Amino acid sequence: MAFSEFEEKKIQQAAAEFLGAVRPPAHMRSQVDVDVRIAGQSVHIVELRPDIREPSRIIELPVAKATYVKKHQRWKIYWMRSDLKWHLYTPRPEARSVEEMFAVVNSDENDCFFG
Repeated sequence: MAFSEFEEKKIQQAAAEFLGAVRPPAHMRSQVDVDVRIAGQSVHIVELRPDIREPSRIIELPVAKATYVKKHQRWKIYWMRSDLKWHLYTPRPEARSVEEMFAVVNSDENDCFFG
C-alpha cells in the first residue's frame, strides 16, 4: 500500500532537509549526487553517478532503504551489504519518525551508508 498524500508530503519535506545536508556542492553534482525515491511503503536513498563506460548514462547505486511498518508505527532501516541484499542497520534498526530515520542515515555511525 502506498503512502497517503499527507504522509508523502511529510516524507518529501524531511527528504529535502536531508538532501540539503548530504548533497555535494552544485558544481560537483554532475559527477556524484544523492537523491531520495519513494516506492510503496519504502523510501530509497540512492547515489547518482555517470556510468564509467557510457558517461551520458546515469546509474543509481543504493545507499539506504527504510520501510514503514504501519502496524508498529516504525521505520525499519536497511543498508546493502556486499552480498547485494538489504540488511537491518544494527546500531539503529528502527526509527519512530521519518525525520529520525533520515538522521540515523546521515549520522551513519558504522559507515555503512556512505562508506
